[in-house]
Amino acid sequence: MRRRPIIALALLTSVVPLAAQFRRAGPLGQDTQPSPSATPNAPPKKPEPVITDDQVIKVETALVNLYFTARSSHGGYMANLRQEDLDVYEDGKLQTIKKFGHETDQPLTLGLLVDVSKSQERLIEDERNASARFFEQVLRPKDMAFLLSFGIDSELIQDSTNSPRILEQALREVRMNAGAPSPTPTTVDLPMRGTVLYDAVYLAANEKMRQEVGRKALVLLTDGDDYGSKVRPAEAIEAAQRADSIVYVILYEDPRFTNPMYGGRSGEGEMKHLTEDTGGHTFRVSRSTPLSAIYDQLQEELRSQYVLTYTPTNEKRDGGFRKIELRLKNRKDVKILVRKGYYASPAGE
Repeated sequence: MRRRPIIALALLTSVVPLAAQFRRAGPLGQDTQPSPSATPNAPPKKPEPVITDDQVIKVETALVNLYFTARSSHGGYMANLRQEDLDVYEDGKLQTIKKFGHETDQPLTLGLLVDVSKSQERLIEDERNASARFFEQVLRPKDMAFLLSFGIDSELIQDSTNSPRILEQALREVRMNAGAPSPTPTTVDLPMRGTVLYDAVYLAANEKMRQEVGRKALVLLTDGDDYGSKVRPAEAIEAAQRADSIVYVILYEDPRFTNPMYGGRSGEGEMKHLTEDTGGHTFRVSRSTPLSAIYDQLQEELRSQYVLTYTPTNEKRDGGFRKIELRLKNRKDVKILVRKGYYASPAGE
């Protein structure tokens, strides 16, 4: 009997390989006795051959998935965009859109990264309560979320779960994690040394998000200052881009530590760079916009996402960075929030 190769399609979604191989094996045993209904002189039935690895033909295609949101000039989310309203460019070359639509029901992997440095001490209780409410409202049956804190080091408080109750319990375990105070003399105490914000983003992207598929978002609850990370901002951004993870930042500041009058500083500029390069958004807590209201806005953004899929005309998988640009046709009143690009990692990486 001639052996037939089986074709397995390795589909690359968001430049992440997902290979599946299918095998078919014949019946076990070597029984050559004919069945009662068979003709007495019929030859014995031979077992079907087992397909081996060297007979499997693997075919690869590349797809890039772009999750993005669209805001009007008034700040509201646009829910009526059509495929014909958009052009997508990779390294300046027009690409052919394969798929377009809303993906609000696609499973979401969410990571909440909470700043537990000294500068957040007075805010932590409000952060616990608002974050627990956010998990309760945003998580759907197929969604998963994890909780990580960062101060002088990063700590995974709760691994991925779909349970808001478990996440709420984990939030209660969040504690301050500050190092030795800064020696700089000021009229008030400066933040303790050690707020490894970029280390936390890098670890969450590499260790948690990179292995996931579908929609992914990292939410940082912080004042935006980093003290002592070993990872540079550009490396943290690259890690998030390689993991196809959107980064959102919620700036929640204690004025004692961020007001320039007291020798402090705000990390808003650095945080905007982090979020804009990954397709996210930076929110700011204020007296008129409390943390609970910010979480409501974030939930709306997560449920207002579009997805656009294309096959790159550049088929090289050399690990290089591919710059992405979404352009709107005749819609100057709309701003697109999308990641700046992706890394064309070799197959299997």
